[in-house]
Amino acid sequence: MGSQKTISIRKSKRIADVTVKFLGNYAILILLLVFTVSLTSCNNDDVEIKVLSDQEKADLIFLREEEKLARDVYLYSFDKYNQSIFSNISNSEQSHINSVISLLNNYGLTDPFEGNAEGVFDDAILQSLYDELTSKADISLTSALEVGATIEELDIHDITTFISHTSNADLLDTYSILTCGSRNHLRSFVGLLETFTPSYISQTEYDTIINSEKEKCGV
Repeated sequence: MGSQKTISIRKSKRIADVTVKFLGNYAILILLLVFTVSLTSCNNDDVEIKVLSDQEKADLIFLREEEKLARDVYLYSFDKYNQSIFSNISNSEQSHINSVISLLNNYGLTDPFEGNAEGVFDDAILQSLYDELTSKADISLTSALEVGATIEELDIHDITTFISHTSNADLLDTYSILTCGSRNHLRSFVGLLETFTPSYISQTEYDTIINSEKEKCGV
């Protein structure tokens, strides 16, 4: 009888030991799970969610339509003079438009000008400028080339201003590529002109661009 009691006690002790060990391991797992969740939460807090300022949004939207202005004026000039320079650079301007639209999409912004017809602009200043530039381009091929050079120096001027409004790497990268393209376009137009006087950038900046080699740009 005493022997059976001893065996029962030993069995109960083993069960208790196993139970304690199981609960101990279970507690460790719970602690590890809590620590992992906590660590993940901290890491999520460290992830920067990029949000554009109102100024950055306004700059992107204006640039989107300004690039359309360039493309549309060059298409107009190509239809009139059938010169490949206008067709080639209008294609490049379409690439610039696509780059800006990609930025808008990446930041959850819709393209406000999708579907707008050639020569139609929401911004009153750009609409007036389009009308003025196409009227000048109508005068002669030389005038159309001058218009092209003017548009490119205007783009350079405006994008330089936009650069001063942001520290966002996405925007700065795109601005850099577009400015590079505008410098190349300016070189191309001026290369077919006897003279040209800049209106939007300084003579010093203009001379530096014209007297330097064509650049390799990302777009």
